[in-house]
Amino acid sequence: MQFTAKQIGILLNGTIEGDPEVTVEMLAKIEEATSGSLSFLANPKYESYLYQTKASIVIVNTDFKPIQPVDATLIRVSDPYSAFSILLEKYNTIKLAKSGIEQPSFIHPTAKIGKDVYIGAFAYVGPNVTIGDRSKIYPQVYLADNVSVAKDCTLFSGVKVYFDCKIADRAIIHSGAIIGSDGFGFAPQNDGSYNKISQIGNVIIEEDVEIGANTTIDRATVGSTIIRKGVKLDNLIQLAHNVEIGAHTVIASQTGISGSAKIGENCIIGGQVGVVGHISIAKGSQIQAKAGINRTIELEGKKWAGAPATTFQQNMRAQVVLQRLPDLERKIEQLENKLKNNDSISQ
Repeated sequence: MQFTAKQIGILLNGTIEGDPEVTVEMLAKIEEATSGSLSFLANPKYESYLYQTKASIVIVNTDFKPIQPVDATLIRVSDPYSAFSILLEKYNTIKLAKSGIEQPSFIHPTAKIGKDVYIGAFAYVGPNVTIGDRSKIYPQVYLADNVSVAKDCTLFSGVKVYFDCKIADRAIIHSGAIIGSDGFGFAPQNDGSYNKISQIGNVIIEEDVEIGANTTIDRATVGSTIIRKGVKLDNLIQLAHNVEIGAHTVIASQTGISGSAKIGENCIIGGQVGVVGHISIAKGSQIQAKAGINRTIELEGKKWAGAPATTFQQNMRAQVVLQRLPDLERKIEQLENKLKNNDSISQ
């Protein structure tokens, strides 16, 4: 689709400087843009690209003053980065706009499908599944018995949702994610073997959650594994049975959270963090990448690092000491040698 500078200016409440009828049909970085594309300038270090870019339209700050002639039409706004993010969202909405039911796909007669729903080819919609208005179920998605997907959700290709799980409004789940697989529950036996413990709970995903590709969320043994509203999960995360993630917490890739751990709201958890089971992490905690959390964190709003984790400040001091260890080792060797020599002299 094509849009004119005038149309974009109205959308962003911006001021046009140049040809208001020039059209664009794609978005691009300013250093790579070609004719027919729209870009933005927010960081001053990229200003040089403005004078050589082939972009047809560039979004700039209201008070920006070019020092050379600019070929592109400029749209002046108070915050170019935010304005460009609005355009990215609009562009993505248009790009992903789909509706209707493709064939072949399977929809059980007891399933309830809302208005303007998209169901892609080879999707499976099981008994008693409900799909809310305007939700998008991409090809090869599997929705097992009694799954509930609310309004305005997007489940990309290859998502698997096991029985009884519930997904609230505006969830986005990326390809390969698995919701509701069995928790890791096995009872050790006297002969050294393990008996599987049936996992009969479910997963509840609240509003405005986004789940990255190939992330897995295990169903509860009993009760529910719960992902509270606004949580953002990166790719390749493992959440075990009966875990609870507090509202608006963000978790980076390759983090693993063990069974029954409770993460507070507004936490920030870096990549490759490990959390042991049956502990809780306080609201607003910030956990550095590769940290190992082996005990409950009760203090709110603190930073943690290391394995096992300590406060961020303690960990930084420990790192300084670690860097000095080779020098300390040499000094100890020198002192030992000096003591040996003194002993030899005294004898």
